[in-house]
Amino acid sequence: MFKNNNRIVLTLDAGGTNFVFSAIQNNTEIVTPLVLPAYPDNLEKCLDSLVVGFSRIKKRVKSAPVAISFAFPGPADYENGIIGDLPNFPSFKGGVALGPFLREKFDIPVFINNDGNLFAYGEALCGILPEINKQLEIRGNRKRYKNLLGFTFGTGFGGGVVINNDLLLGDNGCGGDVWSMVNKTNNNLIAEEGVSIRAIQRKYYELSGTNEKLTPKEIYDIAEGNAPGNRSAAIKSFEELGEVAGFTIAESLSIVDGIVVIGGGIANAYKYFMPSLIKEMNGFRYTRNGEPYPRLSMKVYNLLDEQEKSEFFKAEIKTVKVPEFNKTVDYNVAKKTGITTTKLGTSRAIALGAYNFALNRIDKGID
Repeated sequence: MFKNNNRIVLTLDAGGTNFVFSAIQNNTEIVTPLVLPAYPDNLEKCLDSLVVGFSRIKKRVKSAPVAISFAFPGPADYENGIIGDLPNFPSFKGGVALGPFLREKFDIPVFINNDGNLFAYGEALCGILPEINKQLEIRGNRKRYKNLLGFTFGTGFGGGVVINNDLLLGDNGCGGDVWSMVNKTNNNLIAEEGVSIRAIQRKYYELSGTNEKLTPKEIYDIAEGNAPGNRSAAIKSFEELGEVAGFTIAESLSIVDGIVVIGGGIANAYKYFMPSLIKEMNGFRYTRNGEPYPRLSMKVYNLLDEQEKSEFFKAEIKTVKVPEFNKTVDYNVAKKTGITTTKLGTSRAIALGAYNFALNRIDKGID
């Protein structure tokens, strides 16, 4: 969207342990990232780390930045730059006016949003959505996609929605908040209890009977047969995550019809969760008399599978006559959507989303 644009935006990858500062110009990172401690337990040190980090990055760029833009976990009033009580940042208890603080310090606009939103925005403008449309054009397929749903599988279950290049923020800043949707395996639970790091760990412990504290990467290594452990339990842990995620993503697609992309650390285990995820999405529901209906109006294709990818890109066009006139029109016989994992990388997609989000808001006069 802003590929040929010389404006510079300072960005931040805000983790609970470290802050990673950078700068983007023309959708390209133009400095070596700077890593500083986050000090989540000490508000004064945390704010000082932010000021020092952005100040150092500012000195490294050749022209003055036009904004600061980054993702920060909620709850938050992102529109006003207020970050609320955070489990990972206990020093933020009662809320912190982080955006206004940084704006006063640097005298430039400051934009903050959640990682799910900015991940989706980066993928929609610079990642999988333009890539899919490019491949359709190369193949002579006139179909074009304009909408995207982005999901992150990690510490939590994040989401974001982009409709025709516009990020869905919502009137309360809650657009794309999928984490609290219903959990397929237990409708009294939130979806995040089935799609997160803790979900993988809980299911593996439950199935294997072990109390050993393992990371999802270690459970993945067990599934791969590269580490000792209960391989069947490891594989089933990822399969259940896929089933729960597929349920929630399908519910979301029923409202926002678009391409789906998955990011976050757990996305690397796609070979184990993607089959159950797509099976859930391409499943059926029934009327009271047992009549089946496809779960979704469109068929979901796994774009990580070469055969399904080929079928997805294939044009399925039928020509019909216009009644009473000597004319014909074409229409798409098949309704399709594709799902894949990020090619940009989650952190890069978020940074590009933050960059484009800032420039878009500035150009609209919202700062």
